[in-house]
Amino acid sequence: MSDYTELDKKQDVHILHSMGYAQELERRMSSFSNFAVSFSIICILSGGINSLAQATSGAGGAAIGIGWPVGCFISLVFAVAMAQISSAYPTAGGLYHWGSILGNRFTGWLTAWFNLLGLVTVLGAINVGTYYFFMGSFGTTYLGLTDSTTVRILFLVIITGAQALVNHMGIGLTAKLTDFSGYLIFATSIALAVVCLLAAPSYEFGRLFTFANYSGEVGGNVWPSTSGAWVFLLGLLLPIYTITGYDASAHTSEETVKAAESVPRGMVSSVLWSALFGYIMLCAFVLMLPNMDDAAKQGWNVFFWAMDSQVNPVVKDLLYLAIFVSQWLCGLATVTSVSRMIFAFSRDGGLPASKALSKVSPQYRTPVAAIWTGSILSMLFVWGSSLVTIGDTPVYTIVVSCTVIFLFFSFAIPITLGLFAWGTSKWDKMGPWNLGEGVFKLFAVLSIIAMMLIFILGIQPPNEWALYITVGFLVVTGIVWFGFESRRFKGPPIGADVAKRQAEIAAAEAAVGESGER
Repeated sequence: MSDYTELDKKQDVHILHSMGYAQELERRMSSFSNFAVSFSIICILSGGINSLAQATSGAGGAAIGIGWPVGCFISLVFAVAMAQISSAYPTAGGLYHWGSILGNRFTGWLTAWFNLLGLVTVLGAINVGTYYFFMGSFGTTYLGLTDSTTVRILFLVIITGAQALVNHMGIGLTAKLTDFSGYLIFATSIALAVVCLLAAPSYEFGRLFTFANYSGEVGGNVWPSTSGAWVFLLGLLLPIYTITGYDASAHTSEETVKAAESVPRGMVSSVLWSALFGYIMLCAFVLMLPNMDDAAKQGWNVFFWAMDSQVNPVVKDLLYLAIFVSQWLCGLATVTSVSRMIFAFSRDGGLPASKALSKVSPQYRTPVAAIWTGSILSMLFVWGSSLVTIGDTPVYTIVVSCTVIFLFFSFAIPITLGLFAWGTSKWDKMGPWNLGEGVFKLFAVLSIIAMMLIFILGIQPPNEWALYITVGFLVVTGIVWFGFESRRFKGPPIGADVAKRQAEIAAAEAAVGESGER
């Protein structure tokens, strides 16, 4: 970061001070690092592989050849709209601040809770996905492990604890590993695509654009029996669920150099590169399949079935190792994201024990309590929800189906507020990443439409309980807000409150050894 001058630093700190916050976290993330943290959480080698059956046991090849680009565009419209806002307000826990500044205390608080709940549960879901990938690739075959709640929780404790420890030790180490993760995902996805193409029995490119209906038993009951058009729409959940997590670029704003420029660029580019490399990788995988009908019958086991039948064992295991490491690094970056959200929300008193959760370690310049709290909550969520069932479905499965709904709701709230706040006193100054009023409002409207589609798709069978969970969460949220928080929670500093915090800012920066704005 030799091009990061003192003038650049002063500008970054000035923007942060203007929003009423101290430079407590350390700016060690380059523009590439900011991109890499979002790219690592998206991780096409995680969601793109672990959720592959949503496509292959849905509309078949067309779910990838046509559905993947469509689903990726849906994610992109959110990223573009959020990028515009992030450039004007580059701060940790960005979504919470955007919801407050462009709306009011309640909309900011609501955004924070949706985003926080989504991040904690998605961290658990990512690491559970890593566990099942490990079991399918190495755990059962080489170590003789059997899936059980005890084995699953012990595995999660080990890998999540390691992710938290790395985050604890400073953003410098975390950024190095997420940078490596970015390169590893690029290299592994291309290697996997090449191997798939070399192992393909033939190149039937037409299957990428051939619609089928594998709902019901012919698709391993991944989707209940439904129409061909509907199963194609349900298959859009594969790219939509995979291409999320780019809000990490905003959450790490206060640790990124030239944040007003780097954050929006990192957010949008992480989506674009993930969409491109994911498309190449998944199209190659579809071409490798010996037969689409046989592949559909495999259900959730389709990836391992295809790799076992088509790929050399040594090459396969090397790819498995690279994918496993990538998935662990995906969880590592997610710990970073969730901890910065907890830190930012606690900094304004939004959570119980806020004083402790917002404390930054002078030695490591990281929010240590927030890191470990987010990690522990994700493990408790997996453990507790795995023990309880509704009917024959574990609560874990039901809540995970809500996770992306919660995350996209937290994206949609500030975007919708921005649509109406543009040019008003709430948002009269744009950042250096400026699309212009017309483009931003177009993408804002598209985001609202996309949110409606995601919600409708997300509550369809077999995930119909997601509707009741989401409605229940909204009811509880309303009770908590009107019963307690509306009188207590002040929100982020706005207007005259910013000037009043100057002494607090100086004290907070001095406590972590930061010289501040000079």
